[in-house]
Amino acid sequence: MPELRVGEQQWTVASGSNLLDALNTAGFSVPYSCRAGSCHACLVRCLQGRPQDARPDALSADQHRLGWRLSCQCRVEDDLQVALFDPHQDGIGATLIAHDWLSPTVLRLRLQAERALRYQAGQHLVLWSANGVARPYSLASLPDEERFLEFHLDCRRPGAFCDAARQLQVGDALRLGELRGGALHYDPDWQERALWLLAAGTGLAPLWGILREALRQEHHGPIRLLHLAHDGEEHYQASALAELANDHPQLQVELLTAQDVPQALASIRLQSRQTIALACGSPASVEQFSRRLFLAGLPRNQLFADIFIGHA
Repeated sequence: MPELRVGEQQWTVASGSNLLDALNTAGFSVPYSCRAGSCHACLVRCLQGRPQDARPDALSADQHRLGWRLSCQCRVEDDLQVALFDPHQDGIGATLIAHDWLSPTVLRLRLQAERALRYQAGQHLVLWSANGVARPYSLASLPDEERFLEFHLDCRRPGAFCDAARQLQVGDALRLGELRGGALHYDPDWQERALWLLAAGTGLAPLWGILREALRQEHHGPIRLLHLAHDGEEHYQASALAELANDHPQLQVELLTAQDVPQALASIRLQSRQTIALACGSPASVEQFSRRLFLAGLPRNQLFADIFIGHA
């Protein structure tokens, strides 16, 4: 059976063991959120040996070359020595500069990183709390224009990171893990095409950044944004969206609650088969949006979606 080593600790594991499970069973508390290779919170670095990797494309070629792997996607077949991701050594420092509630359950954090980060609207960052809890969150800020990193946290349910975030105060230090891209982005080639943005809950966060990026790049086609919330109080960007719609005639904003969804989805009619759609939210919401768009005739390669998985 293969041997697994972390620092001075070495033990035997069953061949084919999941690396994340093997590490956590041994008491290392490697953070994770999705177990699907999407959140990137479970990064480890292989120092000797190589595990069987089910998602080699999930990380960049440079990361792979340096030995980084997503432990949830790896199986231990041979002897392996790994180092855990250390946010103090491998991450980036950041200071909390704003902490406020946008609605009864949506907490906004604004962070000032210790060095400038180059990112695109719609990308994600892994945030590390002071007590070592890591969770991925979408950036809601506008790159190259806003000198802070903004995140919208759904705090409706208890969760290790949200519970810690509630107690944060301006001036507190956090660490930033890996910056990564998801499916959501804005392509300048879409400038003349109809753009649909469909968000549920804090799935609005990356689309808020993408919407403003599209407008900054003078998107000419019509833009339709739908925001589904649990109730009227949770349309946490309603006033800001109304201001944008007032300034940009091509932007149409619809604020929905659960009872509005059937009628709103039934009314979806594509203005053009060239329409681009971006959807973000819970798995059920994204599936609901996607199904209706496909029935309306949207080609599958013109839908880009990110799914938010609840964090414990």
